[in-house]
Amino acid sequence: MTTLVYWFRQDLRLADNPAFLRACADADYLLPIYVVDPEAEAKTEWGFDRVASHRQAFLRESIEDLKRQLRALGSDLFVFSGEIQAVVSLASIAVNATAIYCEQIEAPEEIDQVTRLQSSSVEVKQFWQSSMLEPHDLPFDFAAIPDVFTAFRQKVEKANLKFANPVPPVTRIPPTPAWRTQQIQTIDLHAESHLKSFKGGETAAALHLKQYLDRRLPDTYKQTRNQLMGMDYSSKFSPWLSLGCMSARTIAAELDNYESKYGANDGTYWLWFELLWRDYFRFLHFKYGRKLYRKTGLSDHPPSKFGRAQFAQWCGGHTGEGLIDAAMTELSTTGYLSNRLRQVVASYWIYDMKGDWRAAAAWFESQLIDYDVYSNQGNWLYIAGRGTDPRGGRAFNVAKQTNDHDSNGKYRRRWLKQSGESVKTELDEE
Repeated sequence: MTTLVYWFRQDLRLADNPAFLRACADADYLLPIYVVDPEAEAKTEWGFDRVASHRQAFLRESIEDLKRQLRALGSDLFVFSGEIQAVVSLASIAVNATAIYCEQIEAPEEIDQVTRLQSSSVEVKQFWQSSMLEPHDLPFDFAAIPDVFTAFRQKVEKANLKFANPVPPVTRIPPTPAWRTQQIQTIDLHAESHLKSFKGGETAAALHLKQYLDRRLPDTYKQTRNQLMGMDYSSKFSPWLSLGCMSARTIAAELDNYESKYGANDGTYWLWFELLWRDYFRFLHFKYGRKLYRKTGLSDHPPSKFGRAQFAQWCGGHTGEGLIDAAMTELSTTGYLSNRLRQVVASYWIYDMKGDWRAAAAWFESQLIDYDVYSNQGNWLYIAGRGTDPRGGRAFNVAKQTNDHDSNGKYRRRWLKQSGESVKTELDEE
C-alpha cells in the first residue's frame, strides 16, 4: 500500500492541478498538507513585515477554501506552522510516506526548500504546472530562450503555441492515513479580511472568471487596461493566479472558448499576450536562475544606497508628488495597484529618488496580494535595467503619466483624501 504526502505550495486549487491529480492516482493513502513558515512572515532586511496583513488575509481565505473543497471530497487539508523541512519531514515520517509530491517552483528560496527536504532522505517528486505553455513544447531549449520578450513571443507564435490543455479536476481522493501529531501540531486559520474587492480561494476565482467572460469584458480589455480605478478596467486575475487558486491554462482555455463563441479581437489577444509575459518571466528562471536575484541583477552596476528616510516617504505616500503618493496610499490600504501605476511608482523610486531597487521590490512583495516571485523580480529588473532587456531600464515621466491617466484628478482625490492630503486639479477649478 502506497502512502504519499501532498505538499500544497502556490497551487491552492483542485482544477487543473496535474501534481495533485498524479498524487491521487499513485497513492492508496494521501495526506494533503500546507505549511505556514514563520520565516516567510518575519521582518525583511529593510525593517518591515515580509508579508503584510492584506497578503496574509488573502492567503488564509484561499487555504480555508481549499480545505472546504477537500473535505467535500472526503479528504482534508492539514495546516501546520513551522520550518518547512522539519514539518514536511515529520509529516512524512508520521504516516510512513514513500514520497512527497509537490509543485515545482524555480526560484532560489523555493528550490532551497526542496533541496533541504531531499537531504533528509525523503523522496520529493516535483511537477512544473504554473505556466500557460508547457516547457517541453517551447521551440527552443531553456539555454536558448530569447532574452527579449518580443523575440520570445514571435517564436512562440510562429510555432502556433497558445496554451497547454488543462487537466480535469480531481473527483476522487485517496483516504487520509492514520497518523499521530505529537511532534507537529496543526493550526486553525480563521481569515479576518478587510479586502473588499477580492476574496481568496478557488471558488471565488472561478466565479470571477465566469462573470468576467459573461459580461463580455475581454472585448474592451486592450482599451481599458491602463486605467487606474475600478474592478472592470483590467482582468484582475492576478490575485488568484499568484496563489494558484486558478491556473493560467484554465484562463487561456476559457478565452479560447470565448473566441470560438464571440470571435477573437484585440482584447482577447492582449489577455493572452499578458499571460505570455507571465510565462516569459518564469522561463527566464530556467536560463539565469540565481543570477536574477543578485543585488546587481544581470548587470554589473551596484544598486543605489538605501536611504531609510526617503524610503519611508516613498512607501508611506509622502513624497509630495500627487500621483505617486495616491498610488502608494492605495497599495498600503488595499494590497493592490494597477499595472500602470506599479511601473510609474517603481520608476519614480529608482530614477527620481535614486533608491535601492531591492528595497522597493521587497515592499511590493510585502504589500501586494497578487505577489508572484517570478513576475515581481522580472518586472523590477525590467524597470531598473538589470534584466535581459537591452534598452537599459524604463524611466517614466510622472507629469506625463498624470496628464495621460489622471488628468481630471479623480484618482488623486480618491487616495490623497484617504491619506489626509489634498491635491488641486483642473476639475477643482471648474
